[in-house]
Amino acid sequence: MITHLKFMSIPVADQERALKFYTEKLGFKVATNQEMGPGKRWIELRLGKAETRLVLFTMEGEEGRVGTQMNCSLACDDVDATYRQLSERGVAFEGPPQKQPWGAFVIMKDSEGNRLVLGSD
Repeated sequence: MITHLKFMSIPVADQERALKFYTEKLGFKVATNQEMGPGKRWIELRLGKAETRLVLFTMEGEEGRVGTQMNCSLACDDVDATYRQLSERGVAFEGPPQKQPWGAFVIMKDSEGNRLVLGSD
């Protein structure tokens, strides 16, 4: 039966720019980086100890998804500390962290303008 989520795709306009952002600014590790048709690569990134990987790839016809709100949330131990650390690395945020009854979160933007939620567990 189904055991886990294998990967989640982030639509990108420039794979090299996105790869640099996710590895250099966020610290993700490359799991796979190989040719995937003319002018495209299949790039899978590892996130800490998670089984699920992040894929930097845009399916043909899905280019309009680049720069939108992603329906996912990345987790960290301390939203305020991670916000400060990533801000120092040049990561853009829509505003400062917010506290809610269910936890803290902040919305960051990647190199492609995609908006991702960063929250505490």
